[in-house]
Amino acid sequence: MKIYMFAKTVVSGILKPLYRIETKGIEHLPKSGGVLLCANHISNLDPPVVGITCPRPVFFMAKEELFKAPILKWVLPHLQAFPVKRGISDRGALRTGLKILKEGHVVGLFPEGTRSKTGELGKGLAGAGFFALRSEASVLPCAIVGTYKPFRKVRVIYGPPIDFEEMRRNKVSVEEATEAIMAHIKKLINENKG
Repeated sequence: MKIYMFAKTVVSGILKPLYRIETKGIEHLPKSGGVLLCANHISNLDPPVVGITCPRPVFFMAKEELFKAPILKWVLPHLQAFPVKRGISDRGALRTGLKILKEGHVVGLFPEGTRSKTGELGKGLAGAGFFALRSEASVLPCAIVGTYKPFRKVRVIYGPPIDFEEMRRNKVSVEEATEAIMAHIKKLINENKG
């Protein structure tokens, strides 16, 4: 945790002035308990930007390949990231994510699974819906708006938690749950463009 907090301070000191990062809606983040934080994905800078704007430490699910890179394989676990195999249903990653949520932490996800080439919101993968339905965590949508160009503003908007009680009771499919999450992210993006 010490390494995480140190990295957060350093990265914040670099990225906040460089991209004029503005945060909105942080009051929607529960101060305790499990939180599934779901954001759109437009750049490799999204995880550190969400990490520095979120007041609570965030455990990010990151593609397994990153954990094989020489420096990253040591750094990522210290930054509370955990690996996921892409293109398959990775049960180990799903179990890890549920455990972290159950322990009352924040899990950060980019439901699209990969960066958007166009900047437009893509289709969400079932993992987000799985975590939302199988945990009792608060589900918080997050929108990253802007282009990562030096001294142009990037905005990180946290929306109110999505009410998943009814969906859990009605046993909706993971696909429907993911669609609900993506609809909330899209609404935040549309409300905060420009």
